[in-house]
Amino acid sequence: MTDVRSKSIGKPSDAKSEIVGGGVKKILYTLNTVRRIGLLDSAKALTSRNACKACGLGMGGQHGGMTNEVDEFPSVCNKSVQAQSTDIQPGIPPEVFDHPLSEFKKLSGKEIESLGRLTTPLYKSKTDTRFQPIAWDDALEKAASAFKQAEPDQTFFYSSGRSSNEAGYLLQLLARVYGTNNINNCSYYCHQATGVGLQNVIGSGTATITLDDLHGCDLVFIIGANPASNHPRLIHKLKACRERGGQVIIINPAREPGLVKFAVPKSAKSLIAGGSEIASDYLQPNIGSDALLMVAIAKALIEKNEIQTSDANADHYVAKHFIQQHCEQFEPFLASINALGWDDLVKATGIDQARIESIAECYANAKHVVFAWGMGITHHTHGVENVEAIANLALLRGMVGKANAGLLPLRGHSNVQGIGTIGVKPELAQPVLKALQAQGVIAPQTRGMDTLACIESAERGDIKAALIMGGNLYEATPNSAWAERSLNTVGTKVYLTTTLNRGHVHGMDDSEAIIFPVTARDEEPQPTTQESMFNYVRLSDGGIKRLVGPRSETAILCEFAQRLGVNERFDFAALQDHQSIRRSIAQTIPGMKSLKDIDQTKQEFHVDGRILREPVFNTPTKKASFAVHDWAALIKYENAQWPFQLMSVRSEGQFNSIIYEEQDSYRGASHRWVVFLSPDDIDALKLKAGDKVNVQSAIGVMKEVVVVAFDLPPGNVMAYYPEANCLIGTERDPRSQTPAFKSVPVNIQVV
Repeated sequence: MTDVRSKSIGKPSDAKSEIVGGGVKKILYTLNTVRRIGLLDSAKALTSRNACKACGLGMGGQHGGMTNEVDEFPSVCNKSVQAQSTDIQPGIPPEVFDHPLSEFKKLSGKEIESLGRLTTPLYKSKTDTRFQPIAWDDALEKAASAFKQAEPDQTFFYSSGRSSNEAGYLLQLLARVYGTNNINNCSYYCHQATGVGLQNVIGSGTATITLDDLHGCDLVFIIGANPASNHPRLIHKLKACRERGGQVIIINPAREPGLVKFAVPKSAKSLIAGGSEIASDYLQPNIGSDALLMVAIAKALIEKNEIQTSDANADHYVAKHFIQQHCEQFEPFLASINALGWDDLVKATGIDQARIESIAECYANAKHVVFAWGMGITHHTHGVENVEAIANLALLRGMVGKANAGLLPLRGHSNVQGIGTIGVKPELAQPVLKALQAQGVIAPQTRGMDTLACIESAERGDIKAALIMGGNLYEATPNSAWAERSLNTVGTKVYLTTTLNRGHVHGMDDSEAIIFPVTARDEEPQPTTQESMFNYVRLSDGGIKRLVGPRSETAILCEFAQRLGVNERFDFAALQDHQSIRRSIAQTIPGMKSLKDIDQTKQEFHVDGRILREPVFNTPTKKASFAVHDWAALIKYENAQWPFQLMSVRSEGQFNSIIYEEQDSYRGASHRWVVFLSPDDIDALKLKAGDKVNVQSAIGVMKEVVVVAFDLPPGNVMAYYPEANCLIGTERDPRSQTPAFKSVPVNIQVV
């Protein structure tokens, strides 16, 4: 296998690719979308001082609509426009709700999201077959009644990363005063492994750098991520790194065209040239072998360090002085690296030793290195170990705790990090609990359930009511059939959402549901705040009026609290004013003191204590700690029953579970019911592109899926999320509880 692999993993400059990311097609797509939603509405949405609704890279806020925190303009991408196109829709025509749920279920994700905005509450009883519009008072009473009849530990509260810090804080406060810590957010299905892994190594679970640090780095590792599709504005930073003589090393089983070459729309030079080279090197390891590849690079550095004879470059390969002064557990880490031989590492990763040593040399020659990664790292049963292996590699050369170098988890949703920061999670740190207690909040002392545990509890019939704020919990959960059955057992589901999605019509047959229409971020009647992946807190003005009917999430939650009767334990009426909520957050959450008067000062800020300019870590000893494991335990062996390894991926025209385009222009797929195979595997199976196969796992099967040829290592396959969820079980990383969406043993059956 190694010989075959070595032919397909050369440097991008040597490879021929017909597809270039970005470019004119993205400009045209943006123009067409702007025309469809109206020039005036588009201009108002994109130029207003509101944080972008798309990825966690962030833009907007008080610097200006299409401006980021370092005042770069225009800082906008097709994801920004796509997000706006969903919100700038007319209301759903009332006659749509004359149709039964069975007909809604036939709609694709794109079709149901495109029905329009919700403008009135909807209700479905346990025996109804359709939604019916309902008055606000009646909807709120029904929702409160369901939670009154349930024991607090028979409920759960969930938030996506779309909501504001104010709404998220109010949600978790309401749940704890009500009596449960079953409070979770979408990070348990994405970057929770990052938070756990980084906390273990450096004492903080978020990025250690600012956006501005990307202007001074000379090497960026992009690991298990596809920012060309999911974080397009990051590509501009990677292009700039290349142009100033730096390097960009991509580590991804799939050779994504947009990471090889990308025509940056804001750069005339890039467009005229037909695209800019992004990757200086591109490694395609086997799915799930990322930690072992990090170990292999570390091994190469350590071995090179041991044979060097000159003291002039004593820290060239291994930062000995940094490690001695600022790190712990290095000797056990060193022993764990030496315990693995090259033959095992090469076989497991599919990358030959010479290539790994070449990458190690590039790393050794760089002065300021940023490690960035996505869910290709976290979506495994060993997601935390993957993150720890990346952090170890950064520590090995002292690339944490200085300017223009560090760790950068690429967050998906625009405020998913903020939602975690302000406490939407099943367990709070003791200082936070004490701060809440000082404000009169008596929270339960037991740890609550994470997201997947809540769904498992629902399967057992132990969840009587759930409040779900944003997101698409059904399609975000693995094992689609099981997820639908489990959600159906939840007696009452209360949703707060701007539009309908498939999660509102599946898992609904025998249960009650109340759906509240909420305002979008730029429609909020009061200013709100959001936190980017760079720990940067933005202030969004809100204030745009599009529809009559939707209410802010905080207004709904305060009214719900009053009807639930918890105002006797805490005065939620006092938190209807967002300024009051922010004052409470500032008193409660470490690093958020500047939030107290942000609406007056308009001064956006980085959360205190997270950006590491000096090697002083948030641990008891102020030192970082190398993570030590039996790395050999991560080696996967051949399985005759399930000879292929599948990872689920998002398409170019997709954001999280929202589908904007059925086709994927980057991967050459005209629709989503496809499986991507390497040309070698297609030949070995005696197939050709366009043939149909069944993809089967121990959980389920995707029937008659169309084969698309793609540059992948043999034995590795891809399919789209959420379509592939029917193949994905509930296996998870035991330390973060993150499901293994990107490490699924499957078989390919010729139809």
